[in-house]
Amino acid sequence: MAILAGQVALVTGAGRGFGRAIAEKLASEGASVALVSRSTGQLQEVAEAIGAAGGSAFPVVCDVTDPASIAGAVDQVEKLLGPVDLLVSNAGVPGPFGPLWEVDPAEWWRAQEVHIRAPFLLMHRLLPGMVARRRGRVICVSAKAARIVAPYLSAYCTGKIAQNRLVAEAAAELEGSGVAAFVIDPGFVPTQLARDTMRDPAAQKYLGGMVERLKERCDDPAASGDLDRCAQRCLDLASGRYDDLSGGYFELPDDLDQLLEDCRA
Repeated sequence: MAILAGQVALVTGAGRGFGRAIAEKLASEGASVALVSRSTGQLQEVAEAIGAAGGSAFPVVCDVTDPASIAGAVDQVEKLLGPVDLLVSNAGVPGPFGPLWEVDPAEWWRAQEVHIRAPFLLMHRLLPGMVARRRGRVICVSAKAARIVAPYLSAYCTGKIAQNRLVAEAAAELEGSGVAAFVIDPGFVPTQLARDTMRDPAAQKYLGGMVERLKERCDDPAASGDLDRCAQRCLDLASGRYDDLSGGYFELPDDLDQLLEDCRA
């Protein structure tokens, strides 16, 4: 039997990149997947691809920083597919880039709405049902930026640090509820977000080294491998085998089985 048979998953940023890879993997293992983003055309393309592969997916246009939009989207998903068992909060933005005193404050704060407000609002809407059913999992897609100081990348680093702590807080509050929460680094792939970064004049000015690494990655035929590894990591966490690691932040090289053994020792 498929690992996620009978479950409903909601994946944000599902129109491309990591979100699409995650959605396709979850659908391949039996989940009915709600594909969420602001891009109607991309979502429809992903839904059709999943359907052609024998899976089930439903596109939902939603602004994940807006409570009313989230409420409407979740109501739509629950009416069509049933209660949500798995939330994958994946939407993100790369900038703005530059010194704190030069970036546009409104743009910087808008990034925090995507990084922090969106996963908070999604959990605020979905966790009550999960807790009531004593079943559910949350996976937030963060980044290695959560554990480094990267000059000129303050909006991204701050948002990712906050995501990790938000998940840790949620997991502590969910202890004993039957609901688990995790946060992951997805890996390093030249997604559209990365390509947007490469073209950004401020990124070129202040983050030349990073832009060059992204360009090199674009020319690497093995660069897309992390898409599959990230999707598999999400499936592993969604399976329930690693619920004792709830609250943790994991990067792709991390050995979940060893971490689980250490946790239980």
